[in-house]
Amino acid sequence: MTGAWVPSLGAIPHAGGTAFRVWAPDAEPVLILFDGANEREVRLTRDGEYLAASVPGAGPGTRYAYRVAGVTAPDPCSRSQPDGVHGPSEVVDPAAFAWTDGAWQPPPFASLVLYECHIGAFTAEGTFDAAIAQLPHLVDLGVTAIEVMPVASFPGARNWGYDGVSLFAPAAVYGGPDGFRRFIDAAHGAGLAVVLDVVYNHLGPDGNYTGLYSPRYTTPRHKTPWGDALNFDDDGSEHVRRFFAENLLHWVHEYHVDGFRFDATHEIADDSATHILAELAAVAAAHPRAGHVPYLTAETHENDRRYLLPRPGGFGFDAVWADDFHHGVRTLVHGERDGYLGGFAGTAAELARTIRQGWLYEGQCVPGSGEPRGTPARGLPPPAFIYCIQNHDQVGNRALGLRLNTTASLGDYAAASALLLLLPATPLLFQGQEFAASTPFQYFTDHEPGLGARVTEGRRHEFAAFAAFTDAAVRELIPDPQAESTFLDSKLPWAESDRGAGRLIRGLYRELLRLRATDPVLAAARDGRTPLDARAIGERAIVVEVANAAGTRLIVANFGEALEVPLPGSPRTLLCTDEGRFGGFGRTPAAAGNTMEMPAHAAALFAAI
Repeated sequence: MTGAWVPSLGAIPHAGGTAFRVWAPDAEPVLILFDGANEREVRLTRDGEYLAASVPGAGPGTRYAYRVAGVTAPDPCSRSQPDGVHGPSEVVDPAAFAWTDGAWQPPPFASLVLYECHIGAFTAEGTFDAAIAQLPHLVDLGVTAIEVMPVASFPGARNWGYDGVSLFAPAAVYGGPDGFRRFIDAAHGAGLAVVLDVVYNHLGPDGNYTGLYSPRYTTPRHKTPWGDALNFDDDGSEHVRRFFAENLLHWVHEYHVDGFRFDATHEIADDSATHILAELAAVAAAHPRAGHVPYLTAETHENDRRYLLPRPGGFGFDAVWADDFHHGVRTLVHGERDGYLGGFAGTAAELARTIRQGWLYEGQCVPGSGEPRGTPARGLPPPAFIYCIQNHDQVGNRALGLRLNTTASLGDYAAASALLLLLPATPLLFQGQEFAASTPFQYFTDHEPGLGARVTEGRRHEFAAFAAFTDAAVRELIPDPQAESTFLDSKLPWAESDRGAGRLIRGLYRELLRLRATDPVLAAARDGRTPLDARAIGERAIVVEVANAAGTRLIVANFGEALEVPLPGSPRTLLCTDEGRFGGFGRTPAAAGNTMEMPAHAAALFAAI
């Protein structure tokens, strides 16, 4: 596919009606049009492995479904599911929306500051329209892109989004197709890019009707945590690949999405000559909207540089989630070793090494597993590594969904925040992080009772090996994903952002992001040509040195007691997280000969003189 993009799957309205097209190589579905309580059957014409029909008079708003093997099922490429994933589909005309973002130009990737949010928990109302009201807060903070957790239709009224089954249809509970368009249009008007989280590694277990149309949507050739893998390399895979390519371009052209975060790409199995991720990157590059090729980022624990290398040979992505940074910070601050954190020593030396390299594991074996992990990261530009100290997984996949700011001291939290925002890697914030929100972010679902009970049981069993939850009675304290209260407890308490500690921490984040954007040394460091040195000072402190033609900056993060740090010259303090204006004790770094005395549990930025 090259040149202008024209959709070919699903229900595509035209001047006289709507064209319907569905991949059904192994079935003979009948198109059903609904007019209130009345149904009308429409015969489809076979076109190879597809079935199609053009229906005069069936315009936008028409409800329809397919009857397949005695089951009435929604369109796999439905643009709208107004009554949920089990109900009929709805014809949508994307051209009917009045966009106002004609002059919008997304920022360069290297200037992105990502802010991850869950539409349902972002506001009390949990809708796209309600989220619009909070966009000025992000702009004031210094965020440049909002990363939205999956919005594709899912079962029930609440879900993280990774159980989506109607991948072309924004969830009706959030506001549906036009609600999402209004949100993106408003974000662009405010100067914010929009990155959408998409799930191309599996389809959810509830409301997934693709198997009625063809069992070849999946393949037993590969197994994933969710069962048979999506079929990207077996018989019929060219059509499944087309489905996902069209889905990607649908978000770009029908919704003006600026970029994507691909969920758990390490679970996308593909032995083809061209991996599906490389193919999707090529498709995106061939069909830009308004000259902008969408940002492509991947969540993967592989530490595999091929994501970041150009095609052919690489996948051509802009960045990957480099979680080794998060793990290094958390184990240093908390000393945790449960689960995947067992591969981290929790030392300042290890965190410094991670920062120098981009990620920690470059092919060495993970302790306890005997399996090598990673490839060399050196030589890759810093923005190619997405760093965080919190995200939906690292908060929500903890047993109680507790945030770092509620489990660490405020000083350590502020120091970790400074390190995150001043490094040249691409920072990702998780909703509420910027004002140290007190509420948890917990795992929530709204599945049918049978599946829901299994999810609840599985969630509690998952933590049986964790030291704090070996007792079955204690595991009963883990919030029930199916309980509505688990979802409601996860909603952001926006009032906290403008009072007490929340207001002070928000001021720290605003100042850190201002320095990130305006300091000439820090800004130039994102070009990938600035040497970056990081070294440990004792067991709990690190120094990061950034030097280029614009000057030298030193970032010191101390997660322990006060100590003397050797620093070159007579550095000038640009910011210290322990300042009173940020909720600290008012202690400032003090020069003592050739060293700088750093306050306990604080970070500072210095300009070398």
